[in-house]
Amino acid sequence: MKHLLIDFPDKIETERLYIRPCLPGDGNELFHAIEVSREDLKKWLPFVHTKQTIEETEENIRKAHAQFILREDFRLHIYRKKDQKLVGSTGFHRINWEVRKFEIGYWCHSYFQKKGYITETVQALIKFAFDSFQANRIEIRCDPDNTNSRKIPEKLGFTLEGILRKDCLSADGKSLRDTCVFSLVRE
Repeated sequence: MKHLLIDFPDKIETERLYIRPCLPGDGNELFHAIEVSREDLKKWLPFVHTKQTIEETEENIRKAHAQFILREDFRLHIYRKKDQKLVGSTGFHRINWEVRKFEIGYWCHSYFQKKGYITETVQALIKFAFDSFQANRIEIRCDPDNTNSRKIPEKLGFTLEGILRKDCLSADGKSLRDTCVFSLVRE
């Protein structure tokens, strides 16, 4: 199967959410979600340390949309069905189409944390990856100290394969950090 020809739905639905590709025009909404959540996100996500304008956020979304079209990366936005509020962002990253390996990443708007939305999202993405992408391997990577992020793969039956020591820079770029590598594989 040629990956450029793989269809992707307009949205993936769960009980409370829908997950859709980021689209041109999402910049304003995403900008404000990041601004409100900056303090919660800055410890873990490098992009939060560079304050962008709404226009720069929109430009970033358009680049991500181009990667989506080329099936190089799938940045997705998470919305609550009941009021269409942006809950956060997720996606399939570090894609290897030959192996059919996908990494799921995520972050949550501060207002919507601890409501199970990210767990619900990741469950839907796992099912989608195995059913639609014929995934052989799904990974989630996170900092060992990011307990909220770690809980997701632990709840969903992923295996902690190991901790890569001094694998990356901290989000602020000032120190070396370890990385937990969780996986779920097709049996």
